[in-house]
Amino acid sequence: MAAAPKSRLGRGLGGLIASAAPAAPKLEAAPGAAPSAPGYQEIAVHLVEPSPYQARREIPAEQLGELAESIRSEGLLQPIVVRKAGERYQLIAGERRWRAFQHLKLKAIPARIVEASNASAAALGLIENLQREGLNPIEEAHGYASLIRDFDLTQEIAADRVGKARATVANTLRLLALDAEIQGFIAKGLLSVGHAKVLLGITDPAQRAVLARRVIEGGLSVRTTEKLVQDRKATGKAPRRSHARGGSAQDAAAVEGIAQKLSSHFGARVAVLHAPKKGRIVIEYHGNEDLQRLLEKFGVET
Repeated sequence: MAAAPKSRLGRGLGGLIASAAPAAPKLEAAPGAAPSAPGYQEIAVHLVEPSPYQARREIPAEQLGELAESIRSEGLLQPIVVRKAGERYQLIAGERRWRAFQHLKLKAIPARIVEASNASAAALGLIENLQREGLNPIEEAHGYASLIRDFDLTQEIAADRVGKARATVANTLRLLALDAEIQGFIAKGLLSVGHAKVLLGITDPAQRAVLARRVIEGGLSVRTTEKLVQDRKATGKAPRRSHARGGSAQDAAAVEGIAQKLSSHFGARVAVLHAPKKGRIVIEYHGNEDLQRLLEKFGVET
């Protein structure tokens, strides 16, 4: 097994951005931007491009709006991290902050320019997201998978580079063995990682999907789900499905498209549990204020 590199990437962003590139001429300060700290400079927002190694698959509109308002009132508390890409700059860390600046139509953003290889840039972006708890479990799994696949790393070296235990990385990667529908439930927070680990005990994808929907519809705990799986293994029978469900991959894609449109409309995570004769729409909210916002969207007075 290859030895881990001497330069451990799993020690946070600080150790990886020690070798910054020479500073470019400073731009005029943008409204809402915090003063540049030593070693930082301001660069044109339109010259920044997203990272091809970004693990985050989606940025909820409500989170982006909240961040933009925070930047408008308090300024940017932590500059983005970029590397040179020809005449432009490629993001390493801070895509939400960069998009918030675009939302505010600001022309320049505080940044730190560093020299980084493709592998280092990918690891840096993943570390930053993990430290900020900005990734859902499926995005985290795809991030690890990308490090291993794109840069020919072992699980052990990938774990070392992001400062995680190898077992943690291995268990997270197991989530990608679940079918796309269940991965979507996990990404939306409708199923926990604990539920996912239990569901992996069912080898038949169709039976696993039935149980996943039953867990969501019944609000079942991880312990209850585990008991259902154990009972199934003991009797050799699949759990009784609460709602018939069928359809082609095309139908599933259409349902997912509806869920995405609803998520965009409500500014919240939405899951559509569709069946031929009966279904359910689940909308996630955070706290009383967010619930009130959704009720107003529905036109419900309280």
